[in-house]
Amino acid sequence: MIQAWTMPGLHGTRTGDDPLGLINHVLDEAGFTSVVATNCDQEYVRYLKVGEQLTVRGRLLDVTGPKRTVLGEGWFVTTRSSWFSDNELVATMDFRVLKFKPAPAPSIPSNPTSPMRPLVTPDTAFFWEGTALGELRIQRCPDCGALRHPPGPMCPACGTPGDGGYVVAAGTGEVFSYVVHHHPPVPGKKLPMVVALVQLPEGVRMVGELPGAAPDRVRIGRPVRVAFARVDDDLTLPVWRLAEGVLPDRVIDVTPTFVISSALATRDFYEVHHDRDLAVARGSKDIFINILTTTGLVERYVSAWAPDAAVRAVSIRLGVPCYAGDTLTLGGQVLEDNGDEQVIAVTGRCSLGDHVTATVRIAR
Repeated sequence: MIQAWTMPGLHGTRTGDDPLGLINHVLDEAGFTSVVATNCDQEYVRYLKVGEQLTVRGRLLDVTGPKRTVLGEGWFVTTRSSWFSDNELVATMDFRVLKFKPAPAPSIPSNPTSPMRPLVTPDTAFFWEGTALGELRIQRCPDCGALRHPPGPMCPACGTPGDGGYVVAAGTGEVFSYVVHHHPPVPGKKLPMVVALVQLPEGVRMVGELPGAAPDRVRIGRPVRVAFARVDDDLTLPVWRLAEGVLPDRVIDVTPTFVISSALATRDFYEVHHDRDLAVARGSKDIFINILTTTGLVERYVSAWAPDAAVRAVSIRLGVPCYAGDTLTLGGQVLEDNGDEQVIAVTGRCSLGDHVTATVRIAR
């Protein structure tokens, strides 16, 4: 969480030669008064020691725009900060923000980013009750005991009507077939996405998304394991993750207290992280997690999995905002491992879709 080292604080002000402060002033006067962070790429040369004093130098790398975004018309501003201890470089960060004019509120009442929902029927209700409990349930025939999926009113093996209950699957399988979906857009999903037909050891096949899986890493026959993506209180979807080099999921309740306290802990006093009315006025529907907190959560997620490793680099790309009242589920996959270093892909999903996609490079 390198950026928190030299945040100006509650009553602090940026120096007169700070490039981000200068360009923010220019864009504020032009009417682009709202801001949201979009990308953060950090490199750690070494860890700090207690008692060291840091200085930071910043420069403007790029200003691109005007661009039309879902938030409104704006400019992307990229700066580079370099931190020094006694003139020794200890870390660098490329940081990108979007300075924008909030777009008018949509005239349609529905949320276009809401995910598509399955039709729950008397035949399928048991399945969705199971996913809410973290169980992958397979329907069983009351007569011959055959397992079937998707669930239905009659056994395709013996023709017996009725429901004989279910068995709980082990939650493992392998990719039988898959597609990489690029177009058209899917509500609540970031494209491209991988959708797989998974062969379960119980003898049935099941369709599901492989969130966070790079398409070039998916192969027929690759082992996978089930995970459960909570959309809201009424819906939890089963998804699949590559089973080799997979980090366990971490679910975080994003309460208003969490949003506010984590922003304060990272010395980020921008109003959209603690004042709901101002957040709405500036184009959001509620207060939301700041990028410093997201970066810290990604770092902590990987370092908890590899407690003896040193973090060398973190690359963050923000997607949909994670608002107060939602949950954030972090999942990870080892992309590279050369013995000395590993690269971990991390995806953080909330009810609107992917909040963050990131890579973390660690040294063992």
